Amino acid sequence: MQKQTLQLQQDIEALIFASEEAVTLQTFRQLTGINLDSGELQSIIDKLNAEYETTGRTFHIHRIAGGYRFFTKPEFSDILKKLLAPKIKKRLSRSLLEVLAVIAYNQPVTRSDIQQIRGASPDYAIDRLMLRGFIEVRGRSDSPGKPLQYGTTKEFLDLFHLSSLKDLPKLREIKEILQEHEEQEYLTSQESNNTHQQQHNQEETIPENEKKQ
Repeated sequence: MQKQTLQLQQDIEALIFASEEAVTLQTFRQLTGINLDSGELQSIIDKLNAEYETTGRTFHIHRIAGGYRFFTKPEFSDILKKLLAPKIKKRLSRSLLEVLAVIAYNQPVTRSDIQQIRGASPDYAIDRLMLRGFIEVRGRSDSPGKPLQYGTTKEFLDLFHLSSLKDLPKLREIKEILQEHEEQEYLTSQESNNTHQQQHNQEETIPENEKKQ
């Protein structure tokens, strides 16, 4: 029995480690063939986290978006930002973040509602966010024409490390995130311009006879 318990614990750990998204109780049941209840699963997760803490690991398992994922501890956020910042920047532009924020805080919401709040057409942003799976159609509004209404998905919660919409940060914090994103984009563009200028200056200083060679 102890061997079976250890095997189940290892199976659960392996599934969470290998998955790119939060692993749900239903998924654990399907893949392990064991009819776990939520209490049993949480007990295994707690035991794993206790082992990680005892051995000084930099990560733990966290419940998020209805499932479980590995996360590094907050004290390692600074070093990880240096690694992940470029990847996060590529994920969502400022305009996509703005539309996503409007949808998250006002859902279900129509395109015209979003345009009224932002003062700009959200069509491109909605298409991109739908394509990436961060928003979905939630139904139709009762207003004339019965336009589609949009809301966020589990992938949205997963992206921002939220367990539920109740964990959404305050609007002020969202504005700070957008401002930081904008400043980072500016700094990146400035660094790129400086690099191009330096390369151009170096080319201009090369003697004509060397260029011909």
